[in-house]
Amino acid sequence: MGARAKPPVPGPLDWGDYALLDSGQGSKLERFGEFVLERPSPQSLWLPRLESAQWKRAAAKYHRSSEGGGEWESSRPLPDEWWIGMGGLELRMQATGFGHVGIFAEQLPFWHWITRQCADAGRRLEVLNLFAYTGGSSLAAAKGGARVTHCDASRGIVQWASENAQANGLGEGSADGAEIRWIVDDAWKFVGRESRRGHRYDAIILDPPSFGRGPKGQVWKLERDLTGFLAGLRELLSPQPAFLLLSAHTPGVGAVALRNLLGDAVNGLPGACEAGEMVIPEGDGARQLPSGTWATWSADGAPPPRP
Repeated sequence: MGARAKPPVPGPLDWGDYALLDSGQGSKLERFGEFVLERPSPQSLWLPRLESAQWKRAAAKYHRSSEGGGEWESSRPLPDEWWIGMGGLELRMQATGFGHVGIFAEQLPFWHWITRQCADAGRRLEVLNLFAYTGGSSLAAAKGGARVTHCDASRGIVQWASENAQANGLGEGSADGAEIRWIVDDAWKFVGRESRRGHRYDAIILDPPSFGRGPKGQVWKLERDLTGFLAGLRELLSPQPAFLLLSAHTPGVGAVALRNLLGDAVNGLPGACEAGEMVIPEGDGARQLPSGTWATWSADGAPPPRP
């Protein structure tokens, strides 16, 4: 296969068919294409700006259960799936029983940064995406010319990501030779096997959950397990690593904590660490919704763009 043409570097953040319309009193009002949804947002401690009548126009509202999970209350029928454009990607949406719909909008700046890091590396990077969900970051890396390994413990979620890749002409059989390897596995066990196999990566992306169980009941707790997990990832880095991206949605784990953890994991490598709060701009951008924290290390020291 010949050399691939260098892909265009993303321009300004492209929110596409997504918009955060309003937030407040523990909820957020979002538009995903033609559908407006209301979902819980515990950090929205302030008052909404829109009138209650505009909130009532939502096609569906998600009610979280104290016993875990929850349910959707619909004012108009939602399709089993629909598609939106965001960040230069076509992405499948679905109202799931956990209140998710297929994207975490706060990750958009990272998609732009990942594509730029891969496109500007001067070589084809090997990228590992762990806890990879429906594949936004994997597709961003593939767009930048990387060979990507996408790992998630849920077979259904990996299938969802594969469908997103096919819709964007990425992955197996794509015209431009993009390569994505799909792995259904517990992230910790996969990292251990890759280390023993001697497989090395130039870049690693991870968005670990606060708490989770692997396919065989393995329990993950971020506060307990992240330090050791990052130490294991250091063993997977190639001799010339390009970047690492760590994001988290765990209450009480701030940006400084993530930066310290990532800094310890990459100690001795040239480059720079950055950290911050993930946010989504609301309406005209005068207000932002906090949505977790992030930390990066990159050989060139370039931070992700700010929303």
